[in-house]
Amino acid sequence: MEPVLEINDLSTHIQLSRSVVQAVGNISMSIAPGETLGLVGESGCGKSMTGLSIMRLLPNGGKVVGGSIKLSGVELTKLSDADIRDVRGNEVAMIFQDSLTSLNPTMNIGRQIAEQVRKHRHVSRAEALERAAEALSIVGFPNSKERLDNFPHQLSGGQRQRVMIAIALSCDPKLLIADEPTTALDVTIQAQILGLLDDLKQRLGMAVLLVTHDMGVVAGRADRVNVMYAGRIVESAPTPELFAHMHHPYTQALLGSIPLLTQDRSERLFSIPGIPPDLTDPPPGCRFAPRCSRATDQCRTEEPALEPASNDHHFACWHPVDGPIVRATIAVDGTAPAPAGAGEADAADAAPEAVPAHNGSAAEPAFGARGWQAGEGDDRLLVVDDVVREYPVTSGMVLQRKVASVKAVSGVSFTVGRGETFGLVGESGCGKTTLGKVIVGLEKADRGSVALRGTDVTGLRDRQLRRFRKDLQMMFQDPIASLDPRMRVGAILREPMKIQGIGSKRQQDKVIADLLGEVGLPVNAVERFPHEFSGGQRQRIGLARALTLNPQVIVADEPVSALDVSIRSQVLNLMKRLQESHGITYVVISHDLAVVKFLADRIGVMYLGKLVEVGTGEDIYLRPVHHYTAGLIATVPEPDPMREKSKREIGIKGELPSPVTPPSGCRFRTRCPAAQQLCAEEEPPFRLFHTGHLAACHFPLQEPIDAGDPRTAEAGTSSTTAGS
Repeated sequence: MEPVLEINDLSTHIQLSRSVVQAVGNISMSIAPGETLGLVGESGCGKSMTGLSIMRLLPNGGKVVGGSIKLSGVELTKLSDADIRDVRGNEVAMIFQDSLTSLNPTMNIGRQIAEQVRKHRHVSRAEALERAAEALSIVGFPNSKERLDNFPHQLSGGQRQRVMIAIALSCDPKLLIADEPTTALDVTIQAQILGLLDDLKQRLGMAVLLVTHDMGVVAGRADRVNVMYAGRIVESAPTPELFAHMHHPYTQALLGSIPLLTQDRSERLFSIPGIPPDLTDPPPGCRFAPRCSRATDQCRTEEPALEPASNDHHFACWHPVDGPIVRATIAVDGTAPAPAGAGEADAADAAPEAVPAHNGSAAEPAFGARGWQAGEGDDRLLVVDDVVREYPVTSGMVLQRKVASVKAVSGVSFTVGRGETFGLVGESGCGKTTLGKVIVGLEKADRGSVALRGTDVTGLRDRQLRRFRKDLQMMFQDPIASLDPRMRVGAILREPMKIQGIGSKRQQDKVIADLLGEVGLPVNAVERFPHEFSGGQRQRIGLARALTLNPQVIVADEPVSALDVSIRSQVLNLMKRLQESHGITYVVISHDLAVVKFLADRIGVMYLGKLVEVGTGEDIYLRPVHHYTAGLIATVPEPDPMREKSKREIGIKGELPSPVTPPSGCRFRTRCPAAQQLCAEEEPPFRLFHTGHLAACHFPLQEPIDAGDPRTAEAGTSSTTAGS
């Protein structure tokens, strides 16, 4: 078929005040009707700029300086501004990366969708609103007509992304550009959005350009993949061919940097050294050569052309590889790493459903104990006991009467040993971040306690808490928002020591220099501001800030969620190395189960303010007991086209219920495939399924250890065992 989009030798430059950014250089690609082309690579490699070039929405100074962009045979680069406005949003549409900043906060969603329909279809306001409701229905938005008056801030992240898709689809475009459409979403909403795009593509026959840095996303969604690096296409192939027989070292490195659920956590993650080059002055020869272990003098002086390895597989490399990096993976029974030489095929066989139940001896659970006080030689450093945190919902302009409460955390308990990592996983809105803030004292618990070395820190006054604050630090999710933009890095790192009255200026300078060296930043970083660093470097600064007072516990809230896969692996390896050298205890919060499994010794699965399952990473992945846990695992994108294509249904359906009025009984029952009447009437108790492996479910996926065992009964009835 004639392609919907055909790009030939496209180059896009951005004129700065003193230099020119060569954002896109001599790329060519085409997309047929009903086809999805994946465009992958790190941030700054030109992926989004390619999409903006097609839309003619380049930033100030941006210009297509060469090449051709044809949409159904029409040359877009030659159209006038008025003509391209008729095409943009009508024949080609774009789903932007951040729905919260892309939607107008002052307009309701109905008007925002209708605005585009009225522009291109020349219909009345009522007809445009009718089309807006229809578009919302197409993207699976519940009660679409009633929700037209909602504003963006009244919607969840998944709902806002659906509104973005509805706007893009409102005029039935021929080409849909999806620019990182699921980056900020948790895995369950991500699976729903990607499944929706697949369904719409098949029903409407659109061509889709899927821009992402996640190789797991393109594995199951793209028909072909183009790998982009430093403004160049370095490899292009059909998806199964690319993943099985990749030839460019950069493609291999991108895939190897992804944490896998099957990976042996005792092995370091593969990471790509360095960062992409500055495109105002790109290096000669192959642009990946400065970061490539196979580079030779030829690579540094001569740029390789994109040559065919077969009819559909092209790559640009002087010294190609053949296939993915071989990794050590956990064995199917979870007892030992797979033998050396085990590859991706072995990892794919370790499916959770194929693993038999592990029937061990029933041992005393060690997940909290009411009134526990640290004794000599006891290694339980942090004890979270029956913590409750609620926020009032008020009514009235003057009196502000409390009419309800947001139940953010509802009776959560666990313990963490010295030098251990405890992971908290769950969807956005489950209370993970709130619990983390309670642990470090940034939020006050309404009930329960957080004990550090046997002292309950929740009841301390501010001055007393300050002394403990140096041992309880937090690594925030968004480093650019948590680092003061008006302070240089040196001042940011010095501030905690000044507040605590630690050391002279000379001693503080030495601590700062040592910290920067430990997290892999140059000493001259002290003179720079946070905005002058990349995302991965800012995350390193955040980690250095948390380490300044040599704390015993660091709560890391989504420490790598906003990072590229290559930078993510560097930060994860760094966190584990620093834990080994400093004896740090981590509480890691994330919606990415693969990341948590790599870091954590034990994992707590959290849903709507409650823990529903606790166990080791192997327990959680190989022997999931709760249906919510199994659903989370099923939605994790895997960089394996065969496994991704074989997934028939989304792991967890529906939206998270309101924490103001959570469901009775089991809070997960409204989305659970096994729910029965009992689930609505009674809250399930915790039961023991293996040593240290507990779950709260009336109808679990595995049989518990002897239900008559008094220790099992105690684990199920005590709210302090693992959560209630």
